[in-house]
Amino acid sequence: MFGAIAKTYDLLNRLLSLGFDVRWRRLAVREVAMGEPGRILDLCGGTGDLTVAAARAEPAAWVVCCDFAHPMLSRAAPKFRRKGVADRCSLVEGDGLRLPFADDSFDAVTVGFGVRNFADRSRGFREILRVLKPGGRLVILEFSTPTGPVFGRLYRLYLNGVLPRIGDATAGHEGPYRYLARTIGDFPEPPALAGLLRESGFAAAGWKPLTGGVVCVHTAMKGL
Repeated sequence: MFGAIAKTYDLLNRLLSLGFDVRWRRLAVREVAMGEPGRILDLCGGTGDLTVAAARAEPAAWVVCCDFAHPMLSRAAPKFRRKGVADRCSLVEGDGLRLPFADDSFDAVTVGFGVRNFADRSRGFREILRVLKPGGRLVILEFSTPTGPVFGRLYRLYLNGVLPRIGDATAGHEGPYRYLARTIGDFPEPPALAGLLRESGFAAAGWKPLTGGVVCVHTAMKGL
């Protein structure tokens, strides 16, 4: 499914988010908050937009873009060259539930709109915890559901009606963006996700809503 939409993925991200996705990624990268250059794993990195944002941040870091969908990663490599960050980025094709990295390999891990797709979230979080260095930080950017009565109703109409029709029609495949809407609707509320992160072994977990709660930036720390 992800391979089938790789060619239109970036276009639809901009179109369906009304361009807000660029700002969301920039704000997520700020939460990484490393005091010195380090190594960042961008898990579920897809076509590399969050990887680029992390590579451009200060202080400069080495960023590994990891995803299980080869067609997505094949579009990330030329993007890194176009954006001038190819010397700070690398690509790894791998499964988020069985990460091909040693223990304590990364100073930070980012996951942009990918946690919804974990077949087993607890296992995925434990793998992230394993590859993080002690004191390392996890930053998750993920869709949420606005709680305001008016905005929340409009958002649900857009999510369940407009978004799937535009997304599937533009991608030329029926189903991927209906899947997106369904997984957003089924995703745990921020307090529940924070609880799952703590149950998986993280020492601290919290979140910040963005754009009226359409998305949240979730953060968690690995204990020292």
